Amino acid sequence: MPHYSGPLLTRPDAEALRAARDAGLASWSGSLDLGRSQGEARLAADGWEWRGQRYRYPDALKDRTVYYWDGEDYAAVSRFAGSLIKLVPTQWGAPTFEIDGIKMLPTAKTSPIDDARRKVGLIEARGKTVLDTCGGLGYFAACCLEAGAARIESFEKNASVLWLRTLNPWSPDPDAADSGGRLQLTHADVSQAIAALPAAGFDALLHDPPRFGIAGELYSQAFYDQLARVLRRGGRLFHYTGSPNKLTTGRDVPREVAKRLEKSGFKAELALDGVLAVKR
Repeated sequence: MPHYSGPLLTRPDAEALRAARDAGLASWSGSLDLGRSQGEARLAADGWEWRGQRYRYPDALKDRTVYYWDGEDYAAVSRFAGSLIKLVPTQWGAPTFEIDGIKMLPTAKTSPIDDARRKVGLIEARGKTVLDTCGGLGYFAACCLEAGAARIESFEKNASVLWLRTLNPWSPDPDAADSGGRLQLTHADVSQAIAALPAAGFDALLHDPPRFGIAGELYSQAFYDQLARVLRRGGRLFHYTGSPNKLTTGRDVPREVAKRLEKSGFKAELALDGVLAVKR
């Protein structure tokens, strides 16, 4: 899918544009792509121009919402297809996303890009072939590209999440020149697609599944056996688990995951908000 190249607005952006116009300024400088770059918008009484395209001033926009220009009006970057999936701005620039109001990436204390960068650092991606099982917005893949991975094979099951990626300037575009042909993104359920992947075909692995209650199959012993099968001996795996409240759930998910990975042939230890494992 082609990536969107028009402006992205949040409520503060829209207010800043109107305030600059009302102050009689001829231009406004800032970011119209969620902090990915800085630019200048030329202002007039009835509209504004950015990158050679003219737009009208937006009406009142909602908080915690990203808007794009759909050719006729400003539309929220959200889609309902069984669940409400929505791109959500953060203080860090790079957005997160929500499914039915549940935030999918940690953003309270750090940028989701910095969070992904630390986790990619654990698998030592440089020069490696990496399997990214649950691609999401693609931040793991972006950081693997940045770290010098030789190739990243990424899977994402949800078509609406793939659509969010085309509107998010922080999501890597597999077809862009700066990806260098190293990123392959496949729309598929990795719990099924993994059976067709070659044995020992990957040097490193990133597994960032939805929570257990949504995607229990991605925490199963059978799936971990498949992860062990496709990872070469000595290959490193980071498995995100989050930190579910043991007092309310009655479960210690990170330790349960570590035990299952050990049974599948890994040496596992808790690391960051997940489990780091090495294939024996």
